[in-house]
Amino acid sequence: MSLDKYFKRKSLEDEESIKASSHVTQSSSKKSHIEINPDTLLADPGLRRPIYEYHINDRDAIRRAYLQKGPCQPSHYDFPQKQFGNISTLRRFNPAWFGAYPTWLEYSIAKDAAFCLYCYLFKLKGGVDSFVGDGFSNWKKRERFDLHIGKSNSSHNAARIKCENLMNEKQSIMSLLSEQTVKSQSDYRTRSNASIECARFLLHQGLPFRGHDECECSSNQGNYLELLHFLSRNNEAIKRVTFSEAPKHNKLTSPDIQKDITQATAEEITNVIIKDLGESLFSILIDESRDISIKEQMTVVIRYVDNNGHIIERFLGIQHVSDTTASSLKAAIEALFSKHGLSISRLRGQGYDGASNMRGEFNGLKALILNSNPSAYYVHCFAHRLQLTLVAVTKKHNEVGDVFNFISSIINIVGASCKRMEVVREKQYARIIEGLENGEISSGRGLNQETSLRRYGDTRWGSHYITIIRLLAMFSSVLDVLEIIREDGMNSEQRTEAIVLTGIMESFNFVFMLHCLRRILAVTNELSQALQRKDQDIENAMSLLKTSKERFKLMRENDWESLLEEVSSFCIKHDIDILNMDDEYKLRGRSRRKSQGITNLHHFRYELFNNIIDIQLTELDDRFTETSMELLLCVACLSPNDSFSTFNKEKLIRLALFYPSEFSIVDLMVLGDQLDTYIIDLRGDDEFSGIEGIASLAEKMVKTKKNLIFPLVYMLIKLSLLLPVPTATVERVFSAMHIVKSRLRNKMGDKWMNDSLVVYIEKDIFNKIDNEAIMKRFQNMKTRREQL
Repeated sequence: MSLDKYFKRKSLEDEESIKASSHVTQSSSKKSHIEINPDTLLADPGLRRPIYEYHINDRDAIRRAYLQKGPCQPSHYDFPQKQFGNISTLRRFNPAWFGAYPTWLEYSIAKDAAFCLYCYLFKLKGGVDSFVGDGFSNWKKRERFDLHIGKSNSSHNAARIKCENLMNEKQSIMSLLSEQTVKSQSDYRTRSNASIECARFLLHQGLPFRGHDECECSSNQGNYLELLHFLSRNNEAIKRVTFSEAPKHNKLTSPDIQKDITQATAEEITNVIIKDLGESLFSILIDESRDISIKEQMTVVIRYVDNNGHIIERFLGIQHVSDTTASSLKAAIEALFSKHGLSISRLRGQGYDGASNMRGEFNGLKALILNSNPSAYYVHCFAHRLQLTLVAVTKKHNEVGDVFNFISSIINIVGASCKRMEVVREKQYARIIEGLENGEISSGRGLNQETSLRRYGDTRWGSHYITIIRLLAMFSSVLDVLEIIREDGMNSEQRTEAIVLTGIMESFNFVFMLHCLRRILAVTNELSQALQRKDQDIENAMSLLKTSKERFKLMRENDWESLLEEVSSFCIKHDIDILNMDDEYKLRGRSRRKSQGITNLHHFRYELFNNIIDIQLTELDDRFTETSMELLLCVACLSPNDSFSTFNKEKLIRLALFYPSEFSIVDLMVLGDQLDTYIIDLRGDDEFSGIEGIASLAEKMVKTKKNLIFPLVYMLIKLSLLLPVPTATVERVFSAMHIVKSRLRNKMGDKWMNDSLVVYIEKDIFNKIDNEAIMKRFQNMKTRREQL
C-alpha cells in the first residue's frame, strides 16, 4: 500500500480517535465544551480540525501546543509527482521551500498540499484561503507563497503577529492589566528557579514528588515540598519569595505545577533528541511490558548515527496500549511518530524480540511496517536469541535440565526463611575471614563483598551463569545450612528434602555438571555482555558470534583435562568422593542389571561435556541464521578488519540495491567509481590501519573528513550501523519504569510517567539543559499569573 493511500485511510481513524479521547461536558453556552488533550493533536495539517471548531476556552492552549511543536515539515519524505495541464510535465513539492519559509510553511502527506500554520491558528470561520482549507498544491506557481505573505497589512502577517503576541505573555491582556513591578518579576523568577531545582533533583534520582499528607501541619509533606523547605532554610531569598511573601495563588507548589515542570523538562530533552536526529535515517527498537498497575506499556527507542559517526540510541517515549496485537502496536508507533514529526518512510531497521505479534511473517508488527516501508529490515534481538539457545539446551539435555531443577530446589529450601539466609551469610563470612588469614583469598577494594544465592530466569540474560557462580562460591555454606535443616527441619518433608539435596550436592556428578556449565556459560555470558552495548554494530556482532563458536570448538578439543582436574580439586576440598574414570558408569536410580556398560570417562566426557557443547553449537547455528542472509553477507564487506580483507565491490553495490530510496541508478554508477578510489585511499592511509569494526570506521571517516570525499560509501556504512543488534536499551527502560512507577506510585498517570522516564533515562542530555530553557518552556505552556 502506498503512503498516500495509507494516510488517507488513516485520517478517518485519527478523527475518530480524537473524538473518542475528547471528554464532552455540558456548559451554559449553546456549544458543548470539548476538553482536548494537546498531546493528541495531529501533526499533519491536512488532517486537523479547523481551529474555530474547538471551544473558545481551548483555542489558545491548542495554538500554543502547535506553535511549540512548530510547522509540520517532513523534508525527508519522497514527495509524489503530479501532472499539470495538457503537457506531460511532472512536478512535486520542493523541500527547499521549507528553508525559504521555515516558520509557517507546512506540508500534508495525506493531501499532498501545502498549508500555512499562522493562518490555520488564527483564521476565523468563513473567508477563502487555499493555504488553510484544502491546501495549496499548484507546484508550478511558486510565486504564490510570496503572494500569500503579502504586504505588512495582509491577513497572513496579521495572523503572524497574533501568534507572536500569544507566545509573548507580556503582550497578553492579563499582563497589560496587571501592575507587575520589577521586584515581583524578580521574585517570580527566583520562585520558579527554586521549584525547578527541586524537580530536577527528584527527576534525576527517580524519586516521587507527592506525600501522603501535604498539609502544613504534616511532619512529612512529601519529597518536593520538603526539599523546597530545605532550600528555603539555607537561602533567605528563596524563603522570602516562596513562603514569607509569596502570593497564595501563585506559590508554584501545586501538583499541576510539578507536572508542568516535568513536562517542560521532558519536551526540552526530546527536542534535543529530535534536533540531533535531524533528517537522518533511523531504526526502532520496541518491546512491551506491564507496569505495576498491570497496564501494558510499549517502549520505543530510536537508533541513528549522529554527525560525528557515533551510534546513538535514545529513548523516544512509552505508550500505553490497550492490547498487544500488531495493529495496536503499529497505531501507537504512528501516534508517537506524528507527535514528534517523524515518518515511517525514514525507517531503515526494526529490532524486536521473538514474540509472534512482533515478528510474524504475515500479520506481525514487522510485516505491517515492511508493507509501508520495504527498506525497514527486521533483526531479531541477538541477546534474546542467545538466551533462547541456553533455554533450548536445558530442555534438550536431560541432565542439564535436572541440574537446574536441583539448583532451584536448593535455593528454595535454603532461602525459605530469613533465619536460614542469615546462617548462610554468617558461614560465608567466617570462611572469607579464614581464607584471608590463610592467604587463600586476596583482599582489595570491591573484593569479598557480601553475596547471596540468586535465582535464574529463562528471560533474564546471563542469570543462569550468575546462579552457578554464586552456588560454587557458597557451596560449603549451603551444605552447612542443609545439615541444619536435616536436624532441625519443621517437618519430615523438609528434613527428607534436605537429605536428598545434600546427597545430590555431595555427588561427583553434580559437582562436575556445575563446573562444566560454568565454563560453557562463561563463553555465552561474555558474548551476551558484548551484545548489550549500545554502540554494537551488526558486523561486529556476527564476528563475536563466530569467535564464540571457535572458543566452543577449542574447548571441546582441549579443555577436558583441565576441567577434570578442576572438578577433582573441588571434590577434595569439600570431601566428595572422586570417581575413577576407568570404572563402569553407574546410573543413579537404576539397577546394575540395566547398566549401559560404558565407563565414567565415556559418560562424563562424551555424553556430557562434548554433547552439551555440540547442542550449544547447533542451537547457535539454528538461532542465528543471518550468517546466510544476503544483506548481512554484503554488510560484512564493509569491515575494516585486517586492512579491509573482506572488501568486495560487487557485494557492496548489491548492498546499495537493498536501499533504492538512497541510491538511484546514477548513484549506483557513481558508487562503483567511489569504491575503487575508497579502498585504495583507506588501505594506504595510516589513520585507518588497525581499525576494528564498522562503528570505528564511521567515526574515523568523519574525523578525517573522508565522509565528505566518499559520501555514497559513507551512506552504506551508516545504513549498516542502523541495523539493530540487541534490544538491551529497551530492557533498561523497563528497569527504569519499575523504579519511577513503583508500588507506592501505582496511580501515576501515563503522561507523567512518560515525562519522568524521559528525564530519568536521558540524564546526559538533562544535565546539559539549564533552568532558563525549562523556565521559558514552562512559561509558554499556559497563560501564567505572573511573567518572567
